[in-house]
Amino acid sequence: MAVQPEDTPCWADASFADLEGAKSFYGDVLGWTFGEASPEFGNYTTAYADGKRAAAVVPPMPGNEEGPSAWCLYLASPDAAATGEKVRAAGGEVLMGPMQVGAFGTMVLAGDPGGAVFGVWQADTHDGFETEMGAPGGYCWSEVFTRDPKAADAFFPAVFPYAVRALEDPSLDFGMYDVQGETVLGRMGMGEDFPPEVGSFVMVYFTVPDCDAAVAKATGRGAQLQFGPMDSPFGRFAAITDPQGATFSVIDVTTTEGEMPTTRLAT
Repeated sequence: MAVQPEDTPCWADASFADLEGAKSFYGDVLGWTFGEASPEFGNYTTAYADGKRAAAVVPPMPGNEEGPSAWCLYLASPDAAATGEKVRAAGGEVLMGPMQVGAFGTMVLAGDPGGAVFGVWQADTHDGFETEMGAPGGYCWSEVFTRDPKAADAFFPAVFPYAVRALEDPSLDFGMYDVQGETVLGRMGMGEDFPPEVGSFVMVYFTVPDCDAAVAKATGRGAQLQFGPMDSPFGRFAAITDPQGATFSVIDVTTTEGEMPTTRLAT
């Protein structure tokens, strides 16, 4: 895949105290293989799906060994420092950076006003995902799960040039962020079905050829099924928390059910 378009998801990674355990788990569930660790970058290790860059895993940073594992989605930017300033101006927080990562690019780690953490990536030699959308093991989709949908719908378009659309169905508080007419990110309002201790977060979806088989492999390896499997017009999907506490979703885009929902531009 070519350099990711500006303001769109371009990469995902996660830190794990048990790096070898994470590699074994995701290798089994998503079919990933792994490159050599990079000691000069904290043993950052790239995951591959069918030989193409799909994501990365890394041990925790020194001093943060007890922190929870979580997947982080990165959004492409031509100027990570400038995007970081937009984050602050819009009421978010810059948690790390801008930080030059060798010749690969520049990163910023940020949080929206509700606490959902995401990354900003200014590519140099590392231009992000190589997998094609919908390819097994590759990135497919992401959603911001938030306790404050109105704040998220104000924040993200202030930082990125997003147009906000909403479902016509008022029973589901779901928004979509578009760039030049293409939906690149979802936003889900968190209802009472989420425990109060669960804060806002970004859910990353990876494609699998069989959702039920992926769930069976994951739970067989000690993961916890959070939701699904469920059929939708977009595919059959499920949300899973891996054995080290990182939550992600799997989706089979070839198995669909129902009509695509109607949407409207949010006002």
